[in-house]
Amino acid sequence: MQSPAMQSPARPRHTPLLPAARAEEVSVTAAAAPGDSVLSTATRQHSTMQVTVISGAQLMATGQTNVMSALAQASAAITAPPQPGVGNNAFVQTMQLRGQSADDTLILVNGHRRHIGANFNANAGPNWGTEPVDISLIPISAIDHIEVITEGASALYGQDALAGAVNIVLKQKTHGGLVNLQNSGYYAGDGQGLNGYGDYAFALGRNGGYLDLAAQVTHQQPTNRTGLFVGQLYPVGNPLNATASRDVQRILGIPKSTMETLSETMSLPLDRNASLYSTSTFGHRRVDVAETYRSAANSLTNSTLWPYGAIPYIFMDQYDFETDNGIKAEKFGFAWDLYANYGRDDQAYSTVHSNNITLGDASPRDFRDGSAITGQFSTGLRGSRLFHTALLPRPVALRFGGEYRRDTFQMTEGETASWIGLGATDHAGNVPMAATQRGRDVYDGNVNLDLYATRNWEWTLGGRAVSYTHLATVETGSIGTRYNFNRNWAIRAGVNSGYRPPTLGQTYYFYSAPFATYSVDQLPNSSPAAKALGAGSIKGEYSTSYSIGIDATPLENWHLTGNLYYISINDRLASTTTLGGPEVARILEASGLHNVTYASYYTNPVNTHTYGGDIETGYTLHTNASGTFRFDFSFNYSDNEIRSDNRTPPVLSAMGLSSFNTYAAEMLLHSAPKNRENLSVGWTFGKWNLFVQEQRFGSTIFLASPTSPPVAQNPAFLTNLSVSYQIMPRWTVTAGANNLGNKYPTRVPPPIIKSLFNAYKYSYYSPYGFNGGMYYVQTAFTF
Repeated sequence: MQSPAMQSPARPRHTPLLPAARAEEVSVTAAAAPGDSVLSTATRQHSTMQVTVISGAQLMATGQTNVMSALAQASAAITAPPQPGVGNNAFVQTMQLRGQSADDTLILVNGHRRHIGANFNANAGPNWGTEPVDISLIPISAIDHIEVITEGASALYGQDALAGAVNIVLKQKTHGGLVNLQNSGYYAGDGQGLNGYGDYAFALGRNGGYLDLAAQVTHQQPTNRTGLFVGQLYPVGNPLNATASRDVQRILGIPKSTMETLSETMSLPLDRNASLYSTSTFGHRRVDVAETYRSAANSLTNSTLWPYGAIPYIFMDQYDFETDNGIKAEKFGFAWDLYANYGRDDQAYSTVHSNNITLGDASPRDFRDGSAITGQFSTGLRGSRLFHTALLPRPVALRFGGEYRRDTFQMTEGETASWIGLGATDHAGNVPMAATQRGRDVYDGNVNLDLYATRNWEWTLGGRAVSYTHLATVETGSIGTRYNFNRNWAIRAGVNSGYRPPTLGQTYYFYSAPFATYSVDQLPNSSPAAKALGAGSIKGEYSTSYSIGIDATPLENWHLTGNLYYISINDRLASTTTLGGPEVARILEASGLHNVTYASYYTNPVNTHTYGGDIETGYTLHTNASGTFRFDFSFNYSDNEIRSDNRTPPVLSAMGLSSFNTYAAEMLLHSAPKNRENLSVGWTFGKWNLFVQEQRFGSTIFLASPTSPPVAQNPAFLTNLSVSYQIMPRWTVTAGANNLGNKYPTRVPPPIIKSLFNAYKYSYYSPYGFNGGMYYVQTAFTF
């Protein structure tokens, strides 16, 4: 006999192709059966947690070519700079939820944890020192909807959901599909992009089984917004210094990239109460990132190999896959989910159009720099059930589970020519000391209760205990409550604690960047050199958060949610500032690092807190003569501040150094906007659809280098517009523009960029990019 909680598990909503439409009537009253069944890939809405749902149709309607950019455009709570930094930071786009670190958002696919990426963002920017999940490698056509969960996620899904969780729910259809082709470009005449995606679903058997296949191919040409070179192009006395073009820099621009992604989602009933399921994704990406221009007069340029100078490029060749398989069943009155998941991200790096000045004319021009690889294996069992009791007006929902995970991190050595001596100019390969292979075991157990004290008063209680080998065993929990005054009005509140361990990359990543007369090293926290510079044992981040909010339907077809929140994070994970000076060089030399004068390592320098709030509201207006209108507004405010500084190691204090200076603090606190607002109107009339969105990004601070003064970036308003026409019942064409008004960030003052060869005219981590307006045309077929 089926348990009542399992008879109607939540199903993903299939939303019509309307940018901000919601198909069903919204009521704030929670369902009669509380809790989240493990049979469902989705999260229950209108409970003690804030769950914002963004449909796949809304994502595709943005005109963006990857999931992360589309999600950032659709949600005011998320910031994802199109290019979050320079160097290897430009390989992979990252996102911040509620202004927190990119690592503080737990990413799920169909309710299961997804593996992190291998790219360690070693350079300054909003994602400095992070190693997050890359959701861009999931085909946008595979997605049914995305849930942004900002309260209670640390107990329900994972301790490390300090900012919240993002659950990507893939399509579970038994028939039909779509094909979408898009061409785009920037007003400036560059950056043409070609994007094609589609999916096709069919039934497996006659008992509800399905297989949904999806694919996406994207090719992006580069953009260039770099200033004219102001340094010396050729050796003194060369007449070309007076006549040669100075349009030779390409570092400030979207890199050239090609990406192919595939996915499959399958469910095959084994009998009436059990089904086998599988979810897999595969992605390949090639990215070519331009580095600092090296003129023929530069001391690191071999003028025999490069008589006119050169622009070194870092190439990344990435292969990423994940497969999640299991059995969902109902047995002994419980719903069960038994699963095994494995994911791996393999990124190989090369430096091309360069030279190793140490090797003279025998130097290669292209170098294999080594690779970084992450892996995650997890297996677990989850269960859920409703219990009826005469003491309470509604059933009590129990959910529990246990999971084992194995996390791995690996760095491989570059070819000898890439690192010997001064190494490949601009990006040396991984030195032998960097090669490492590390792993850790994680044991995770959790339990959650959802009950009603009265007919209208809901409570959720959750606890989670996790043991990390060589690190800690941590217990966290959450308490949430919600009171439904009536069908249309409810209030909720919650208290949550969380814990995020350092990634293995944050613990063991090592990189050496040699220059003509010095070298800068990013040291593993556990290395003898880092210990000599005061590094203690790296710890995880502990968080406590509080929230209170409303969930309301004031009028028919008008829904409103609002929240106030506070997030406190102790032992914030971050890189030290770059440490230098004669004493630092002496310590590094004594630790076996020769010609290294500057170094940094990952540690826990500060404690932070965040005060914030958000509002989301939407109203649908149906008219007889003028079609249907959809109005949406969302707002998020996050004020991050350093609550206190942890003690500077005595060895650094004795040298007059700080482990976390103003530059590092500004990057942590003010490189992302405090506030974001989205206002949109969608209009459907017959075969026509019009969508207009106005976005506002709050001010940020741009720091071109540790020695440059901060540059205030003014708030910006962006307009996005698209017009669609249904030529035939299954054929639609769309023309649109993002950043219709061609808005650019605040220009960096000439005296600042001149010291950096005039390269950075704009903030390279601007939250809305630095490339100006983009146009696109689409044609879509459904079948």
